[in-house]
Amino acid sequence: MEYKITIHDESETIELAENFESEKFANMVICLNGDLGSGKTVFAKGFANALGIDEQVTSPTFNIVKEYYSGELPFFHMDVYRIDEGGFDINFSEYFVKKGVSIIEWASLIKDELPDERLEINIKIIDEEKRLFIIKPIGKIYEDLCEAVLW
Repeated sequence: MEYKITIHDESETIELAENFESEKFANMVICLNGDLGSGKTVFAKGFANALGIDEQVTSPTFNIVKEYYSGELPFFHMDVYRIDEGGFDINFSEYFVKKGVSIIEWASLIKDELPDERLEINIKIIDEEKRLFIIKPIGKIYEDLCEAVLW
């Protein structure tokens, strides 16, 4: 099943992220895909803020992974946009079992390394402010998550 939600501005992106955060669980994996400027990092920041991360969350484009431990659960923010440039030796699967939440920007670039169960969110730019979020739960726990958050 797929859910489609039209988001009208950044505040609604943050609200959606906060709604998912309210149903968080250990080893949660959220995969974000969309063009540059579509709102992937805004979503990740909104989730992290709701999680209680007291550090400034920025895109980990040049680090690939940033780890935050000041919230209710560990938060692993990944941006794999530059992964093809090489020189990165990262075992992503280790993060998926560290009892935290992983949010991966440009997740389709590492699709072979993603866990079998996850939440996929594709973001399409409609205009300057408006976005279409296409949300696809993969696995029962993520189907239940979407039912709790999106209904």
